[in-house]
Amino acid sequence: MPKINLSVPHQLGQDEAKKRIASLMALNRGQFEGLVSDVTETWNDYTNTFSFRVMGFSVTGTLDVQPAQVHVQIHLPFAALPFKSRVEKDILARARALLA
Repeated sequence: MPKINLSVPHQLGQDEAKKRIASLMALNRGQFEGLVSDVTETWNDYTNTFSFRVMGFSVTGTLDVQPAQVHVQIHLPFAALPFKSRVEKDILARARALLA
């Protein structure tokens, strides 16, 4: 199963970074309601474990908010491998903007 592993530095502190990420995830659920289904999300302190289905694909992952960086790990189905690079670039760009 292809994986995306990203680390994004920030200077916000854990609480502010977590707050921004949680807000964005809630906003995205509303924006992509017709495309994304079966969304589950569980925060355990500063770690978010999530899963969802998009275009028939199951996606799972974790977000780990550290004091100076956020680690993102996403497991993609093999059928999504052609989109992996594009997904990585998009997540990295959005994360950098969010945590700036």
